[in-house]
Amino acid sequence: MQLTPSPVTATVDFAAPGVNHGFLRLPYSRDDAAWGSVMTPITVVVGGDGPTALLTGANHGDEYEGPIALFDLASSIRAQDVTGRIIIVPAMNWPAFGAGTRTSPIDRGNLNRSFPGRPDGTVTQKIADYFQRVLLPMADVVLDFHSGGKTLDFLPYCAAHILPDKRQQAQCFDLVRAFGAPWSVRMLEIDAVGMYDTAAEEMGKIFVTTELGGGGTATARTAGIARRGLRDLLVAAGVLRGEVQARPTQWLDMPDDDCFTFAEDGGLIEFLADPGDRIERDQPVARIFPVARTGLPPVTVTARRAGLFMARHFPGIVKPGDCVAVIGVEIGDDHAV
Repeated sequence: MQLTPSPVTATVDFAAPGVNHGFLRLPYSRDDAAWGSVMTPITVVVGGDGPTALLTGANHGDEYEGPIALFDLASSIRAQDVTGRIIIVPAMNWPAFGAGTRTSPIDRGNLNRSFPGRPDGTVTQKIADYFQRVLLPMADVVLDFHSGGKTLDFLPYCAAHILPDKRQQAQCFDLVRAFGAPWSVRMLEIDAVGMYDTAAEEMGKIFVTTELGGGGTATARTAGIARRGLRDLLVAAGVLRGEVQARPTQWLDMPDDDCFTFAEDGGLIEFLADPGDRIERDQPVARIFPVARTGLPPVTVTARRAGLFMARHFPGIVKPGDCVAVIGVEIGDDHAV
């Protein structure tokens, strides 16, 4: 069966030596441009015969540490410093990045829940299909930057998943260690269906991700963590010349669904603890005030396990079903893999 070709075309040559900047052009007919296109910036750096690293940010468009680090890398990298190939896509969901939203303003697609995508689907599905069938197969190592966006705030961490292939898993955690974020996490996903992570891991790629803050912005600290971690991960992966600058990191585990606490009521949230605090099981972490009228008592939200408070809901108003808090378990480095 012949597969439908991707409608996305690259204006860069993925094999050309040196530093090459261009676009991934996806035709998109719209009211203000009948023959318009989505133009996603891309940089390809070829400096040697070593491994290929695929670097992505703004998988969700309201997360900024990754784009900062990757636009900076694309503007400053030299081919002579590269021992393999680096493919840089600072904003893989370009429509969402332009709008400052988690999902695409074109089709409301969540790119990180759209894999493997479709070449004849929505704009978001077409982007996912191109990564699935063109970019991911080129890569040996994949780093996908995330942070909390407008709705979550995280302790800054780098992470990888527990995988069936323990050799692949160990390689992933070796690069998490090299990234050197203040926290390093054996990450559990609430909803892994259609994720970029899963697509890369199922191809056998070394996949690493982050959560570096949140609130729909980046700070000097979190952007600095992204820049330093990116550089050291590339060195450790054998793609960039240099030496890894070792930094201390605290390892966290997310062993089960009890790490996540969800709101069952909507209203105004008051947190009773902050990220970085140590929490006991059944400890109150927040109160939710009903706001439809005065005089009603708040509802207390409690932690489902003991551990370190590692992420919280960011906006002051919550809805039923929103994730309010995430609790991780502190572990030693020797338990990371």
